[in-house]
Amino acid sequence: MTAEMLARLQFAANITFHILFPSITIALSWILLYFKYAFNKSKSESWKKLYMFWTKIFGLSFTFGIVSGVTMSFQFGTNWPGFMEKVGNIAGPLLGNEVLSAFFLEATFLGIMLFGFGRVPNILHDIATLLVAIGTTLSAFWIISLNSWMHTPAGFEIVNDVVIAKDWFQIIFNPSFPYQFSHVLIGSGITAAFLIAGVETYKEIKNSNNESVTKGKNFGIFLIVVLLPIQIILGDLHGLNVLKHNPAAIAAMEGLWKTEKGIPLVIFGIPNEKKAETAYSIEIPKLSSLILTHSWNGEVQGIDSFETHPPVLPVFFAFRIMVGMGFLMLFVGIYGAYRVIIRKRYNKFLNITLILMTFSGWIANIAGWYVSEVGRQPYLVFNILTRTEALSKVVSGTKLSFTFPMYLMLYVTLLCFYIWTIFYLARNDAQKR
Repeated sequence: MTAEMLARLQFAANITFHILFPSITIALSWILLYFKYAFNKSKSESWKKLYMFWTKIFGLSFTFGIVSGVTMSFQFGTNWPGFMEKVGNIAGPLLGNEVLSAFFLEATFLGIMLFGFGRVPNILHDIATLLVAIGTTLSAFWIISLNSWMHTPAGFEIVNDVVIAKDWFQIIFNPSFPYQFSHVLIGSGITAAFLIAGVETYKEIKNSNNESVTKGKNFGIFLIVVLLPIQIILGDLHGLNVLKHNPAAIAAMEGLWKTEKGIPLVIFGIPNEKKAETAYSIEIPKLSSLILTHSWNGEVQGIDSFETHPPVLPVFFAFRIMVGMGFLMLFVGIYGAYRVIIRKRYNKFLNITLILMTFSGWIANIAGWYVSEVGRQPYLVFNILTRTEALSKVVSGTKLSFTFPMYLMLYVTLLCFYIWTIFYLARNDAQKR
């Protein structure tokens, strides 16, 4: 295996592990603010219990996010130095803003939020919780600003083969930013909603059938039902934006090899790049043209229209995993709402489903990121910098063949510990009530 492929796999493992935690903390910070508001307004112990328990989960997730983020940043210097050499004038300030305006804000007030309940004035604790939520969202804002710019670069000029900032407003609010940012925020809300619903159900099974557990489950179901339709609409808008700026990625998602009119929606198939065909395809006639062009006979560019294009197989399957998981989560949310509103009680089937889908948001989020990032290949910065140009000239396959398995084992171990800790805390919380 080449040094480039090993470096890509190592970075993919790192970013996959890292993104698990912001996908929870971004939304969970605002959910905690709501729990605190509900407690302040009602003085109900159930809201207080929810706040106290989920604050622990937030602190755990925040810590893991910081640790995994540090190792990820190292790889820019060790394996991909060409990235900062070429676009450091853009990436540096954006990452710096993330640290200065977001991380410092979170770090300053996180301690008060985690340990200040009942120890500091209530208004100060409320403000700390609010500022942590703002800081978490700001952190996502700056990171997504950079990532979206890598997909749709704007507001720059190239001087002596180096990218120079020309208009920071265009850089930050580039053409794909609003779609990516909103998609990430809502995705985090869905991830946190399933986490809450699943863990609260687990607590109920472990001898904690009380008001706070019921409120937590109902709150999770409510978020799922509200956010999933919004996410589907945002996903459609995001896809249309990708069609405009990177149609080769859409061709890979659809498994479309030739430019055609009235293209079908391929539900399932096995793409074969060598033969330029999708075997065993199950199709709905003309539906992709309708979705992408709003016309049954709309023309969509195929892979044959592009000199360079992303690898079709991973993009094709990641897209279907993301969409399939999204609709599965929507159906679970609708069924949960039916049980809560119409039948007034949960049943065993729904409880088991919620526990099994506790981390389903992770699957959809990771698949979505793979669609986005692999869909940009072979570029790191679209039409400006390829991954080969960014790769270190001194990194060797021998070194990476040692470090990559080490990273992978570390991430798997930490992930298992993280999941175990969540259910350990849930079990203890249930048994002491």
